[in-house]
Amino acid sequence: MVKRKNNIGGLARFLAEATQTSQSESLSQVDAATERPGSTTTLSVGTVAAEDAEHPSNVDSTDLRPMKKPKLQIGLLGEGLEKYDATGLVPFYTDPSHVPEHLQKYFSQRERYFSKYSSGCLLDEEGWYSVTPERVADQIAERCRCDVILDAFCGVGGNAIAFARTCERVIALDVSPVRLALARHNAALYGVQDRIEFVLADFISFARALQTIPRTETSTSKATRRKIDVVFLSPPWGGPSYIAGSPSKAQTSLSTSEAVTIASEDATGDTHAEFSLASIQPIHGHDLFNVARGITKNVAYFLPRNANLDEISQLIADDPVEKVEVEEEWMGSKLKALTCYFGGLASGQEAGFDE
Repeated sequence: MVKRKNNIGGLARFLAEATQTSQSESLSQVDAATERPGSTTTLSVGTVAAEDAEHPSNVDSTDLRPMKKPKLQIGLLGEGLEKYDATGLVPFYTDPSHVPEHLQKYFSQRERYFSKYSSGCLLDEEGWYSVTPERVADQIAERCRCDVILDAFCGVGGNAIAFARTCERVIALDVSPVRLALARHNAALYGVQDRIEFVLADFISFARALQTIPRTETSTSKATRRKIDVVFLSPPWGGPSYIAGSPSKAQTSLSTSEAVTIASEDATGDTHAEFSLASIQPIHGHDLFNVARGITKNVAYFLPRNANLDEISQLIADDPVEKVEVEEEWMGSKLKALTCYFGGLASGQEAGFDE
């Protein structure tokens, strides 16, 4: 299958503008990339033009040659991957003492999220508490093995990276240019960036636009819709307080530290309030599922471990034949989440995968 070049929508423009702003604010000498002791890695970007600005006599007014394009700074990814490098967009924590208190629990599990974290993986605050642990992501990716998969909410790239190792092509969507840049950075660190198309878009709009493209050529248009085999849904659950059962209410009544305390409770027999699909963002979880099914019958839905199973079964209530397979995702003795497989992804329904 011929590989296509990355399509990152407005991401490249976003990064270019960010770089230009950084350069205009720093008219100091060119510094090498430096790391703040034990906490974050940042880049000091300078420009040779600063010296000439202070000493106009050094500038040859008759020299009309275009200025050379400044070289990209080498960051966490190292030489040769500068165009993917997002160093400086978010802190790169190495010392626990520099990690904010409400992220300490997640930082202690950093190698579970990304086995290559110490090599330079980057996460924003939302990424710390929403990224899928690598072993879980690998398990889901194996179940979703196909030609083209759509990761509807890619975040910082945990699942997209895993999918790139089992699928021919990954389309990774996110509404945040920063998170999309971090996902691209992390994918480059794992060496799979060329198998992922990073698209700055929200899933709902993307799906609706996709529906306007015919599956086959018509008399008025030769454009055809690319076949997407699987849609992976891992939408926002409402923050760390999802375990309380109603994130939308919990977030307004609990402080950040209280919410994290609730989220960090282990599954040791405690009974948690059920998580309703109504708490899914950006739209009701049932409606989100229907949008995905408009693209393909093969949907993998990643949900909290305390999700309401009756609501999950109701997603396919209009089809008396189809079944849903619910897989529990465990890390050691702790139940982390549920992955619900529909269509040809469910055991016993593989024959319907290509329908």
